[in-house]
Amino acid sequence: MINVGLACDENYSKYAGVVIASVLANASDSDELCFYILTDGLSEEKQSEILKLKEIKNCEINFVTLDEKLFEAYKNIKTHSYIPICTFYRLKLSTILPNIEKIIYLDCDVVVNKSLKELFESDLGENIAGGVCDINKRMLKKNPSYVNAGMLVMDLKKIREQNIEDEFLDWTQKHIDTIKMGDQEIINEVLKGRIKILDDRWNVQSSNFTNRSSYTRNPWIIHFVSKRKPWHFGSFSYHKRYYFKYLQMTPWALSEDEKKYWYDKNRTASLFGYLKYRPLFMFRPMFYKAFFYTYIKPVD
Repeated sequence: MINVGLACDENYSKYAGVVIASVLANASDSDELCFYILTDGLSEEKQSEILKLKEIKNCEINFVTLDEKLFEAYKNIKTHSYIPICTFYRLKLSTILPNIEKIIYLDCDVVVNKSLKELFESDLGENIAGGVCDINKRMLKKNPSYVNAGMLVMDLKKIREQNIEDEFLDWTQKHIDTIKMGDQEIINEVLKGRIKILDDRWNVQSSNFTNRSSYTRNPWIIHFVSKRKPWHFGSFSYHKRYYFKYLQMTPWALSEDEKKYWYDKNRTASLFGYLKYRPLFMFRPMFYKAFFYTYIKPVD
């Protein structure tokens, strides 16, 4: 069984659904998938919409309702205002899912383009987790194995055996006033030296054509890391076509009129918005590097 965890609230249930749709659409016939959706409570309507995704491929979908009081210690972290409390749910996965030994955790702003079987079966060795290096060069300079927490393979059995949840809490309490990157910072600091670095195609962090963690033409998981996600009109996300591809497989599929708005008008707004944001992009060396790897370099 391939276990996949996501966390969402009522507003993000649709985006969690797109993630699940992308996983199911790319699963092999033999893949057995079990999803755990961590939430502070989803309405029956939202749950029903998500359960319809089983029509893509049969799977298990479990809704795990949590009491936010479990995360009181994390509520006072001074981090980005757009990071909701549910992002800290992954810090207590080993307690929340006591019978699960291993899980892939995915943020709700990703899409998956490949079967997760290989990722789930990654040999972590003695490590607690596996991930892909973050796009943030400043953080990588401080910690060369600093990973992006939008995709994590987590060994919940080791986390329980080694009392890692207590380590998360202790470190947080000691650094509560200086944490800037939320749970991602907590995970990286506590598990420093205990995270296996995986193929970067498993978490291609993408914001625009130039700003991508990998210029691969074959991204296995795409993580929309900018503040403006594909579902924001005029988003610069280079890979947003994948989001709309999988959206069309869900109960939230666009009508023909909506397609004109989100495809044609959105594409035009994105182009002009980017030109306004970065009018001198042609003079940036990174642009030519991205162009070379995207359109010229032979595919491996």
